[in-house]
This record gives sequence, C-alpha cells and structure tokens, in this order.
Amino acid sequence: MSETAKWRDGVTVVRGRKLDRVLRDPSGTGRATALDFSGTGGQKTWIGTVTIQPSAKTGLHHHGRHEVAIYVLKGRSEIRWGDRLEFAAEVSVGDFVYFAPYVPHQELNLSDREAVDFLVVRSDNERIAIKLDGVPVDRPEMVF
Repeated sequence: MSETAKWRDGVTVVRGRKLDRVLRDPSGTGRATALDFSGTGGQKTWIGTVTIQPSAKTGLHHHGRHEVAIYVLKGRSEIRWGDRLEFAAEVSVGDFVYFAPYVPHQELNLSDREAVDFLVVRSDNERIAIKLDGVPVDRPEMVF
C-alpha cells in the first residue's frame, strides 16, 4: 500500500446540508448524528446536532456514564440541572456547556420564534438517554 493510499479513509466529511434536512424534518426528533463512527474505526465518541424548536424543552433526563458537551450554534437556551432542576444558566451563541456523568438536566428554548441549535459531543457511541420523573422547582438558582 502506498503512503498516500494509507490515509485515504482517515478523514470523514459530513456536509451540513445533509444534517439540516434531518433536523428540519417535521417528523424527526430534532437530533442528527454527524459522526457515530460506525464502520470508521472509532468507538469512543458521538458527535451530532440537536435542535430545540421555539418555546420547546426537553424532558428531565441524564446520559448515564457519558460525559456530554454542547456548543451553542444558534439561539438562546436555559440549561437547568439537579434532581429538581434547581440550578440554571442561560446560554447563547458561542457558549459551551459540559455535563458530568449522571447529572439530571433539561434544555429549554427561550425564544418563541427561533430554534436553538447545539453541536453535541458525547464520550461514547451508545445512545444512553435516561428519562427521569421529577417535579422541577418554580425558580431555579441562576448559577452563571
């Protein structure tokens, strides 16, 4: 094998327009996988996008043993966390958020007109999202 051919499949490019079609599909989940490394040799990371529609929010959940990081691409969101979502931070374009393993959390879109788009990186390729029951506090402590 030539030195040039050795690296031929070492880089994967995923075009944004492909993800955009998935994210904007009305029947979709608001999530699009960019790279899950199925068949590409990687095993330890999931990278994708999440869109939260105007005035929408996720349910209370955690991602098990996964570490999760998000980067806000578009919009404004409130991130709430804790057993009763008693802590909160507002985030917007350019902000990063890190979730330690097992931390209960929720993402809310603060706009009634514009979707929030996140770039998401998870420390494992498994699709762990554990829904939790809980009654959120009325007014969380704003941490940042």
